[in-house]
Amino acid sequence: METTLQAIIIGIVQGLTEFLPISSSAHLILLPRVLGWDDEFINSPAFVVMLHMGTLAALLVYFWRDLLRYALAALAALRERRVGDDPDRRMALLLAASVIPAALLGVLLEDFVDTFFRDELLAVVALLLAGAVVLFVAERVARHRLQMEELRVRDALGIGLAQALALFPGISRSGITIAAGLYLGLERPAAARFAFLMGTPIIFGAGLWKVRELLGGGAGAFEPTVLAAGMVASALAGLAAIWLLLAYLRRYSTDIFVLYRLGAAATFGVLLLARQ
Repeated sequence: METTLQAIIIGIVQGLTEFLPISSSAHLILLPRVLGWDDEFINSPAFVVMLHMGTLAALLVYFWRDLLRYALAALAALRERRVGDDPDRRMALLLAASVIPAALLGVLLEDFVDTFFRDELLAVVALLLAGAVVLFVAERVARHRLQMEELRVRDALGIGLAQALALFPGISRSGITIAAGLYLGLERPAAARFAFLMGTPIIFGAGLWKVRELLGGGAGAFEPTVLAAGMVASALAGLAAIWLLLAYLRRYSTDIFVLYRLGAAATFGVLLLARQ
């Protein structure tokens, strides 16, 4: 029961921090350590990625109309071998282009990231700070004049490259992609919306890739009840986070998340040093 409760708490944290630009991976690595939760299964990279499948469910529920429209447009473009002036086909192309950098870098760096940052916890804290700086600077240079449909393919590739950096815990997938969108002139809600849509195939692919560890016993003793509890909590919290962030960014800047990241980095850093 204790492990299930821990999984629910971690699932809620994952769901909120996956979409708020404060880094889910940093929280999922650091929080169990500072709380002394040492269950092998809930601390495994495979469990963490399966929690991402919970947040994937939140994305599919919230954006199902957009995703279905773009999927059908992509199929039509492939069948006819042309994009033309169709805005849905063009958006499908942009989303596909944005996936390429993260997919390639993920395959190359998966093992390194899964092992190195599990031990080098202060490096994760440092990346929390780095992400705060990136978001702070992005807000200062942002023009807030473009919608996501106005992006070019090279812009989508650039945001995709930024998303690839989110492999490093502490950077934040939503944080770095929103920041990249702001650098390119997107309005805040448009930057967040594009970040969420482009994250859908990456989260799905990573989840499928990690299933092999669950089936192969690479995540410790497989605990299906614990996994289900964490995934449901992650999905519900993620759905709430998507709605809240998009509503928030229509009126306010991301500076509150910069301040949170600074406070979280300081808190985690002190607690980790105190435990040494």
